[in-house]
Amino acid sequence: MNYSQYVQKTVDYIERHLSGPLPLGMLARRAGFSKYHFLRMFKRETGSGLGEYVRHRRISRAAGLLLTTEESVLEVALSCGFESQEAFTRAFKDVYALPPGRYRRTMRGLIDGGENHQMEQKQLVPGWIMSGSTPKKYEYGLDRAVFFQGTRSVFLRSREAGRDDGDFGTVMQQFRAARWVGKRIRFSSFVKAENVTGWGGLWMRIDSSAVNTLKFDNMQNRPIRGTSGWNCYSVVLDVPEGSIIISMGMLLGGAGKLWFDGVRFEAVDKNVPATDLNLGSELPEGPENLSFEA
Repeated sequence: MNYSQYVQKTVDYIERHLSGPLPLGMLARRAGFSKYHFLRMFKRETGSGLGEYVRHRRISRAAGLLLTTEESVLEVALSCGFESQEAFTRAFKDVYALPPGRYRRTMRGLIDGGENHQMEQKQLVPGWIMSGSTPKKYEYGLDRAVFFQGTRSVFLRSREAGRDDGDFGTVMQQFRAARWVGKRIRFSSFVKAENVTGWGGLWMRIDSSAVNTLKFDNMQNRPIRGTSGWNCYSVVLDVPEGSIIISMGMLLGGAGKLWFDGVRFEAVDKNVPATDLNLGSELPEGPENLSFEA
């Protein structure tokens, strides 16, 4: 018997009803099977248990809402089927490694003003966590065969060759900005690329206590593409008064693989040019046509 059509119908139903209850008995009856047989069939066809699948899809949808809407964390939690903000925060952090509010602040605007992102739970490289545009499409780790110096590098790659260019992953970390306020800082690394179909680069952003981005650069205006050997890249930002958090990492958009090694973070002289993106560079100097007569 071909069970795939029954599972697909169940998946379609789950997608349409993620905000409400999805009891096992009801789903099994809709598919026309006993609970036991339905659970076995679902896991065999999807590779995930029913509860795991529903939880994963709810959290994935929540990640998208956090980045594409202005709904509060509580509103997102309730709309994705969680009974409380506390339960949602625990579940979200288990998957994404950051609580929902910080995740929203950190990841918005990383690529093209914001995509859907997701975090890996395990910290495979101490101090660094993994984020991606969709669950489990990217992976990172230590590479002891390819490195620029020392004995290892860190790689970031898409899990499938056909990844959409709208997807991206990033290996990143965050730390307090207090030591660096008033200074110009440089985050640099040697990067090697292989078959990058979208683009890659280093990125760094500086946020205030009001969760505003004060400074930001993601190398989008000088991207890494295709295949290339080890080259040194850097982003340089000033850390203004009111800075609270510094976030930095390496990102990969689309398919391919990147390695980075020889990573440095340091204060530099003001003679080193800053690389921050001027988000208002294309805006006029002041308001225009307030009378609507032009």
